[in-house]
Amino acid sequence: MTGGPLLRCALLDDFQGVAATAADWSPLAGRVEVVSFPDHTADEDELVARLAGFDIVVTLRERVPFPGSLLDRLPRLRLLIASGMRNTVIDHAAAERCGVTVCGTASSSTPPVELTWALLLGLARGLVQESAALRAGGPWQQTVGADLHGQRLGLLGLGKIGSKVAQVGLAFGMDVVAWSSNLTKERADEVGVALAPSKEELLATSDFVSVHLALGERTRGLIGAPELALMRSTGYLVNTSRAAIVDQDALLEALHAGRIAGAGIDVFDIEPLPADHPLRTAPRLLATPHLGYVTRANYATYYGEAVEDIIAFLDGSPVRVLG
Repeated sequence: MTGGPLLRCALLDDFQGVAATAADWSPLAGRVEVVSFPDHTADEDELVARLAGFDIVVTLRERVPFPGSLLDRLPRLRLLIASGMRNTVIDHAAAERCGVTVCGTASSSTPPVELTWALLLGLARGLVQESAALRAGGPWQQTVGADLHGQRLGLLGLGKIGSKVAQVGLAFGMDVVAWSSNLTKERADEVGVALAPSKEELLATSDFVSVHLALGERTRGLIGAPELALMRSTGYLVNTSRAAIVDQDALLEALHAGRIAGAGIDVFDIEPLPADHPLRTAPRLLATPHLGYVTRANYATYYGEAVEDIIAFLDGSPVRVLG
């Protein structure tokens, strides 16, 4: 696909304004005009108005849904690229019907293992409270930290990410246990952790609980009010996986009531989180704005492979096609 008028490519949700510099876009010079949008919208009418003049759209993960109703209203769109090789919010059948090729990129080269531990350690040692007090000239030493060595780390999920989180926990000298509906003792033994007999037992006996499950019908709402009630009052919950796995209202209630010691959250039901959202002011909460995948290396992969996808599409041989 060469010659003709310049095509236009939209980069969605470029919050930090780094998409244009995270990769080398120069191979597209003279063929594609690249425009980044630093703000987010999921409203269909707003998306139609924003994207109507674009032939190519690059979106991050599953942040912006592309249902058939939206794709039907974007007749100019020919190529949709999403970071990662799995996307459940794109209607692939509708894309095919509309003549839109859907491509992906490699998944995160640095999955949210590091951020999981940043949140867990921040909670355990009261880093936010202590840092804020020190900078404000407040009292010296306000919190008493929770130990990791000898404490139990309960992992919901022991896949690619969960197993790496487990390795760090073992290095800290923690007693690591794991559970998921299809986890086997053989897999747990392979990673070097114990298989919890049930989700309930894991929640009731763990000092720290970390979620590392894919979102599906079996995991949606997996941690609700009854499950949070099982946790120790000194226990901490960390979720860097998918927001819908943990019931947000139940978590808010548990935090306000002091039923658990704290939570570290990187994923939310609504993103970006509205300015007046109750999670912004919830007690005992260490929250980050979905930073699990936001690293230089990951952005270089996402956008670098997006450039490759565009070139391959323009040359008539699409790569990493999703469907």
